Amino acid sequence: MTFDDIESALRALWADSAQLWQGDIFGINTGLVAAGTAVLIACLILPSLLARIISRTVVTVADDDGRAVHYRRLLNAVKTPLRLLPAIIAALIAHQYLEADTVLRWTMGNLARSLLVVMLFWALYRAVDPFVQLSTGLRLRLGGPLVDWLAKSAKVVLLFLGGTAVLEVWGVNVVGLLAGLGLVGVAVALGAQDLFKNLIAGILILAERRFENGDWIEVDGVIEGTVMEIGFRSTSVRRFDLSPVYVPNTKLSDNALTNYSRMTERRIYWSIAVEYRTSIDQLREIRDGIEAYLIGNEEFVQPDGGSLFVRVNDFSDSAIEILVYCFTKTTDWGEWLEIRERFAYHIKQVVEGSGAGFAFPSRSIYVETVPDDDSGTGADPNGDRDTPETYAPPGGDVSARRKPRPGTTDDERGDGGEEEGE
Repeated sequence: MTFDDIESALRALWADSAQLWQGDIFGINTGLVAAGTAVLIACLILPSLLARIISRTVVTVADDDGRAVHYRRLLNAVKTPLRLLPAIIAALIAHQYLEADTVLRWTMGNLARSLLVVMLFWALYRAVDPFVQLSTGLRLRLGGPLVDWLAKSAKVVLLFLGGTAVLEVWGVNVVGLLAGLGLVGVAVALGAQDLFKNLIAGILILAERRFENGDWIEVDGVIEGTVMEIGFRSTSVRRFDLSPVYVPNTKLSDNALTNYSRMTERRIYWSIAVEYRTSIDQLREIRDGIEAYLIGNEEFVQPDGGSLFVRVNDFSDSAIEILVYCFTKTTDWGEWLEIRERFAYHIKQVVEGSGAGFAFPSRSIYVETVPDDDSGTGADPNGDRDTPETYAPPGGDVSARRKPRPGTTDDERGDGGEEEGE
């Protein structure tokens, strides 16, 4: 068989094949059926194949800066909306080959455009979170809570724009619809003033970066606990008994707020009360002993880096007070309690080792005169106003109940004494 015979056979096969594709199956052109089937298969295979190729390429490039995980999440987020691509192409093919000026053709065209809009906005919606995780610089500048709040706002905006675009595709007058809803919106706004106040307060909290998720905060007269999440209307705070509390943002914006998580050091402020009988040498010994424990201790901030004072400070009603004012380097509550406990043991050893004692609230009463008669006037028949009366308990010696005063006779004492010589 020559080369010309082979060429003639191939041409005959191509002619027979072309004639086959021009035939009909159940009144439908076989060429169109084959083309549509090929397009659908390509649409089913190409999105996943394209995403896999892009994923490998991007991950290979991203391995240099350590962001491969975030890029994978971004690609996985976009991959799901691409599943609508076969349906979009099928609707476009149906729109192309259906008869003109028919409701079905108009419906297929709008369906294809609507699915395209949905696919685009769905991909953008799912890409928000991976994009936020990629933008580490933006998170450092604006703060984590503000970036998260902006991500939520972006999602709401994308949903609104996507819904508006779909309505526009189907011929719905969105502008007129919004104008009609404007009157209702005014009425709702008048009744939802607190909602907008809390919304604005939440924006101010995030802009001022008062606190972030996980911070330990205290608001005077409102709440103390750990921040869980900053929302549009309220902020969830978990108290130390593990019960969640949802606080309106206005409460956190208008009241004084203390953020303990941003402490660089933690304070110890004590007033050590010792007795008034403590001598000056003992006071110096106590002060020097406490100060020697703090100076050079790595757990405490030293005088060159912060405040550290141990001084005799005050003379109170019942004690001499020694001021102890210092800071620990750790801000962790558990570690701070351990450090303070060891410090308290040392102070007790120093005070007791000096021979002094801790003072406690007490009161001394001094009696200058004691009334002698029953009238309470303090007058004495013999003119001795300040001589106290000796008292003997019941059952004791009668003679000891009242001692005679100087210069009194037996008759005056009333003891029935006998005369001398009897």
